[in-house]
Parts: sequence; C-alpha cells; structure tokens
Amino acid sequence: MKGVLALVLAGGRGTRLGTLTERRAKPAVSIAGQHRIIDFTLSNCRNSGISEVGVLTQYMAGTLASHLQAWRSSGADGETIRTLAAHGENSYAGTADAVCQNRDVIRSLAPSHVLVLAADHVYKMDYAAMLADHLRHDARLTVGCVEVPLAEASGFGVIEVDSEQRLRGFVEKPPFPRPIPGKPDRALASMGIYLFDTGLLLDRLEVDAADSRSSHDFGKDIIPALVRTEPRLYAHSLKDVRDPTRAGYWRDVGTLDAYWQTSLELASATPPLDLIDATWPVRAVGRDPSGQLPNGDVEIRDSVVSRDVAIGADSRIERSILLPGARVGAGSRIRNAIVDEGCHLPPGSVIGLDPERDRQHHSVTSSGLVLVSSQHRAT
Repeated sequence: MKGVLALVLAGGRGTRLGTLTERRAKPAVSIAGQHRIIDFTLSNCRNSGISEVGVLTQYMAGTLASHLQAWRSSGADGETIRTLAAHGENSYAGTADAVCQNRDVIRSLAPSHVLVLAADHVYKMDYAAMLADHLRHDARLTVGCVEVPLAEASGFGVIEVDSEQRLRGFVEKPPFPRPIPGKPDRALASMGIYLFDTGLLLDRLEVDAADSRSSHDFGKDIIPALVRTEPRLYAHSLKDVRDPTRAGYWRDVGTLDAYWQTSLELASATPPLDLIDATWPVRAVGRDPSGQLPNGDVEIRDSVVSRDVAIGADSRIERSILLPGARVGAGSRIRNAIVDEGCHLPPGSVIGLDPERDRQHHSVTSSGLVLVSSQHRAT
C-alpha cells in the first residue's frame, strides 16, 4: 500500500442532518458514543496500511482540525495525514473539483494509485484487498460497491457489471434504478470509493475541469464518462474484514433517520461492527472516555449515551441518542430522539411521546424521530 495515496472527501455540508451540522462538519458529528463519523474511514486507512492520507476539508473545517491533529499524534512513524483545506467555503465546485484543485499534491507525492474516499460512511473495509483486486484485473479504475434494497437505490450511484465484475453502466441517483440480474429487489450501489491509476485520474480531471457543462463530480460526471470510453473498469464488492466470504456492513448516515438507526445498530447486543476488535479497531482518538453516570433510578433501553452526559434521577431513555455534553433533568421521558451536543433539558422533559407537542418545539422527521438541538431546548 506504500504506492497508494488516500484522499478523504470531508467538505460537504450535510444539510440533511439538520442542526447536527449547523455548527460542525458532517464528518465531525459524534457517533457510537466515543467516535466521530470520519473515524471509520481513517481507521480503515490505518488498518489497511496506507501511510499517505489527505483529508479535503471545506465547510466548518475548523471543527475537524483538532480531531485530525489527534489522529496525527496517535499515528505510527511514517504515517502522514495532511489537511487539504479549501480556500473559502464555496471554492470546491464538486468532489472531482476538490481532487483536481489538489493535483499538485498528487504530482509531488507521485503515487502509483489514488484512492478517493468519503468521510461520512460507517463501515470496515480492507483497502489492500481492493488494491489486490484492482491489480489482478489490470484495472485502471475500481469502484467499491455494495448491495442495497432496490427501493433505496435511487439515493446512490447504481452500477451494472458483467460476470467478470467489469463496469457496464453507472448512473448517479437514477429515478428508476435497475436491479441486479436474478435479484429483483436488490441493486448494486457505489460506495463513493474509487481506486484510480494515477495517470488516468489526472488525465480525466484535466478534461473535466475544461468542460463548462460538467458539475465536476465523480458520480455524476467522471465515472459515467469513463464507462463510455474506458474498458478496464471494475467493481469491488465490500467484504467482511474478518470473513471475506460474507458481505460487509456499510451505512450512509446522510439523513437523521439513517444516522439514528445506524447508531442503535452499533449499540445493540450483537452489533454488526465490533468497534474494539483488536484485529481491525475503529479508533476513537482525542476523546476522554470518562463521563457522568446516571444518578438514582434511571432506565436506559436500546440507546446510545455518549461521554460527559448527565441524566437526572427517575428518568427513562428509550431508543435515543444523547450526544456529548448533553444534560437531562430529573424525571424526564425521552423516546425515539437525538439530543444534540451540549443540549440541556430541564427536569420533567417529555420528548417523543406527544407528536404534536414535539413539532411545536423541535425538528421531527417524517418517521417521527425527534431532534432536540441547543437552539430548540425542551421546555
């Protein structure tokens, strides 16, 4: 993996997460108690043996700065994590443009391959296995992919492959996605992971930058154009890092409901990912694991209680996420909710039990999930 440069796209606004991203970058949002969302991608890089990593930041970049510094401090000799910041919040026109604007970094490091990654997905993946697949196929581009329900596929780039896993089609967020042959209820979705031969990447970025009609996005422009002209494009399916015969777990946490559901899955009695597995750990750097334990008679069911959370006596928390620094007053009842960082709920707060009242004071999704932010404290 020494010839691989990983570029992590961490500049998006994440507006679908509502107030969770009003004061922080989406990759900096807390998840699973002790982690931030970007920790999954950076852990995969370190566990896969990638020593050169560039993190491309833009929106609210300062909220990631100290966390990335903690990652640098925790690294082994020879590992470099660069912050490649945009100049102004609107300077990256799209994902491809973000990489294009850092092509001088690519040229100076002269990697044989560039691995483009998203910073906002929850998964474990061995990028070395992807590189081995890429080399075995003599590919010029390999796209990471995962099966998703057909009903959800319109939210992703949908891939068509032949029997040898060669890319035959790629459509970004199609309104009517094509199912996998023989699996009418499933589609093959792009994970937003692209392993390029460096020469091909630099060439296509130059062509795309000169195209005034392009939105300068990998999924919308670069990959579909390559499918039409380049025969050596392949798909690599996500596999479980402990058992490559099984499909891997992957979640896009771009919406509040997806973020909430994924958080509860990770906190379940049998989580789909073992975050502290010594063979493939998801590292939580720069976090103080200490916190305030609940006082008195407190009932917590199927929930995530982050560090530095205080819960008053005689409270009940069900299927909810309490983010770092949250305070819950005594006698509160919270169900199907996300309580944002630093949010203080007064004693006797009731959330998630009265839909009409919740909508008067908080953001509520179509499924009934309640987001309590510091701007909308319970009363």
